[in-house]
Amino acid sequence: MKPESGQSDDVKLSCRNVWKIYGSQPNQFFKDGKAATDNWQDLAKDIRASDHIVANANVSFDVRAGEIFVIMGLSGSGKSTIVRCLSRLVEPTFGEVILDGQDLLKISPSDLIDIRRHKMGMVFQSFGLMPHLNVIDNIAFPLKLQGVSEKDRYAQAERVIDLVGLNGRERDFPNRLSGGQQQRVGIARSLAVEPDVWFLDEPFSALDPLIRKQMQDEFLRLQAKLHKSIVFITHDFQEALRIADRMAIMRDGEIVQIGRPVDLILNPADDYIREFTSDVPWERVLRAEDIAKPEIGMSDSMPRVRADSLIDDILPILAQNPQGVIVEDGDQSILGVATAHEFVSALIAGQNPAP
Repeated sequence: MKPESGQSDDVKLSCRNVWKIYGSQPNQFFKDGKAATDNWQDLAKDIRASDHIVANANVSFDVRAGEIFVIMGLSGSGKSTIVRCLSRLVEPTFGEVILDGQDLLKISPSDLIDIRRHKMGMVFQSFGLMPHLNVIDNIAFPLKLQGVSEKDRYAQAERVIDLVGLNGRERDFPNRLSGGQQQRVGIARSLAVEPDVWFLDEPFSALDPLIRKQMQDEFLRLQAKLHKSIVFITHDFQEALRIADRMAIMRDGEIVQIGRPVDLILNPADDYIREFTSDVPWERVLRAEDIAKPEIGMSDSMPRVRADSLIDDILPILAQNPQGVIVEDGDQSILGVATAHEFVSALIAGQNPAP
């Protein structure tokens, strides 16, 4: 079970109508701060027809404080481009990227550098470690760029080394570390600056499956302590299910659907989303609260389960109690009744297109 993220309803980062277009004249489609047409889908077609490449088309989403927001899609869907637009490693063609109320697309280069150094952490699929620096020097390097004193930057590096479980490897060089250990160094380096927002672009995809799962566990453990606002890119739906508070699925540079993983499973927007969720072991994803219905036919003799109980764990109880179970939240308030029938209905609804 994914630990509580400590997220709030406060929006930390907003991506508003962001476009990234490659070609000879990408700015011709936007005049005076507006798109050439109000229908962005027609605009995307027109841009593609003019021999330009639409990497991102009218992408909008919010990332809440303390939230893990996962963006996923197939290769070429635009997910890596959009996370680079958020940090302006790739310059958006149009739109707004708002961090703490400030539009990052309107700030000066020097202010952007300052924000990257102090407010953003970035981890990519390639570990990007400097081979001539040992573990602690790699981790302390961004603090050196900030001008932090040697004493303070090494003290901070020691703290994050402890966080990621690399104690005893401080003096090792990257070539003496396993892939998982190298990725831990990359994560520690990005955390050393104590970022407000953390961008991770497929950070575990180059790792072996077992190490990948261990790194996911480690990532969730860190998030339970740090409560960062995170944008996490992946093409693996199973990985997204493990870590996401909310997620967006992209196709052809566009966002198809945003929601909690369970929302996408139970109410897929189209066949593309349905295909992504088709192999999900739903009984290990759905929780009692997801299938609870208003208190119809409830009696005191019915068993009670927690709202966050996985269906996989309560299936034996549902099988023995056809009338269902009472679903309670953390303060024992009753949310409704869950039945085996409602579980099956949820599966059918997710598997079949709406009429």
